[in-house]
Amino acid sequence: MEMNVEYTSLVAVGDSFTEGMSDLMPDGSYRGWADLLAARMAARTPGFRYANLAVRGKLIQQIVDEQVDVAAAMKADVVTLVGGLNDTLRPKCDMVRVRDLLTEAVERLAPSCRRLVLMRSPGRNGPVMERFRPRMEELYVCIDELAARHDALVVDLYGVPVLGDQRMWDVDRLHPTAEGHERIAEAVWQALGHDAESDWRTPLAAAVPAGWVSRRVADARFAKQHLVPWIGRRLTGRSSGDGRPPKRPELAPWERD
Repeated sequence: MEMNVEYTSLVAVGDSFTEGMSDLMPDGSYRGWADLLAARMAARTPGFRYANLAVRGKLIQQIVDEQVDVAAAMKADVVTLVGGLNDTLRPKCDMVRVRDLLTEAVERLAPSCRRLVLMRSPGRNGPVMERFRPRMEELYVCIDELAARHDALVVDLYGVPVLGDQRMWDVDRLHPTAEGHERIAEAVWQALGHDAESDWRTPLAAAVPAGWVSRRVADARFAKQHLVPWIGRRLTGRSSGDGRPPKRPELAPWERD
């Protein structure tokens, strides 16, 4: 890997993980690791351009249909693609179809950019992770194979202990906290060949385990605010991203906040 390569543009493709949930900003928008990465890249490259096509709730078929060709047409230096995990969390998931669609996405994107970045995404420790781990690991095997075939980078966040720490995940138990996004941005930054600015693998300080009552209160809040609405969307065929446009649909110069 070349070190400190200068890239002039970045396009991010994916779902809520790349949109930036739950890195909430004061104005109600989401920032996230892709925005943080773009800000760093822009700080060293005048005129740097950035687009973020990711939309929460998108399945891999929707990512292929709605984002991949748009991203490929932008001819960016770097394209990040993270998708398929929403599919693995569905009760019924055709992993052959997921792998085929991910392959299609990579085959379209790889020739369009200088560097395609894929990801073995992190997972929060707990029973939900254990239930879906076989599907996730099947997806990650596919990602490794595609990366080798198309000379893409793989940012391996899966299994890194600190990123499985429950304190790195928001109350919805699906999205990283602001610190989680910062660490992911650092991981991608280093994978692109830039000098480390921090050690994103550093464990959090030991914490006093929450008591039984606190855990039950947190479980009840999670069920009311996140689990029940999520189940409702699954039963009605709706998605949290229905009708929502990408937050940065154009490959435009980065403007510092």
